[in-house]
Amino acid sequence: MSKPPILFVHGAWVNGRCWDSFRGRYAARGYTCHAPSWPHDERPVEELRASPDPALAGVGIGEIVAHYKAKAEELGGKPILIGHSFGGLFVQRLVSMGLGCAAVAIDSAPPFGVLPSFDALRAAFPVIKVPGHWKKVLTMSEDDFGATFANGVPPEERAAAYAQYVVPTPGRVYAQATWSPKLVKVDFKKQDRCPLLLVAGGDDKTISPSMNRANHGKYAAGPVTDFHEFAGRSHFLIAEPGWEEVADHVIDWVEAQLA
Repeated sequence: MSKPPILFVHGAWVNGRCWDSFRGRYAARGYTCHAPSWPHDERPVEELRASPDPALAGVGIGEIVAHYKAKAEELGGKPILIGHSFGGLFVQRLVSMGLGCAAVAIDSAPPFGVLPSFDALRAAFPVIKVPGHWKKVLTMSEDDFGATFANGVPPEERAAAYAQYVVPTPGRVYAQATWSPKLVKVDFKKQDRCPLLLVAGGDDKTISPSMNRANHGKYAAGPVTDFHEFAGRSHFLIAEPGWEEVADHVIDWVEAQLA
């Protein structure tokens, strides 16, 4: 029996290249993997950093979710969905639409109804303090990357990780996550949906594990909805040292659901 394809969904400040390690590991287990970037982000990291497409400023949550919905439908509508950060929120939205055969939301941004923690507000402050951030393309500073995003990456490796992964992102997604609840609403009571796993990093300074636990608690009884926390891991647990344990736990859980 052939294995379903995997559709990876990344979050803000990175593009689809952040999944390269997961893709290689899962390909070795026989999976076909797809990791498309957000609209206007489908270029090498170096090019995106040097000259971001001005059209990126107009990309919001609706456009990104529609982008991945179309990708999922191209794959038959029932791929394995794996998202990180904002991508975890988008995966939950896709699950609410009836897509996916199994889904994983890693360090997910909060759907409507899940309140941000102090750490989350502090991590978002460099964006929301920028005048007119909702119509601008922004870049995370190397200091913020090390403090709130990749604090699990050894200090001597952070500069290289920053150069390898960080790209400009539209401030629009942050504004909409705050002011457009319809765009971040999830159907927590949907009964005819695929199994869902929420994963948290115990030392996440961007999306506190308490937020992921609260997110998990919003789902009504019925379809499988599991939660797992990796102690001592940061928000960037998909690419920091020890990512292999995260990747293996995720795909082992998926395979158990599909057995």
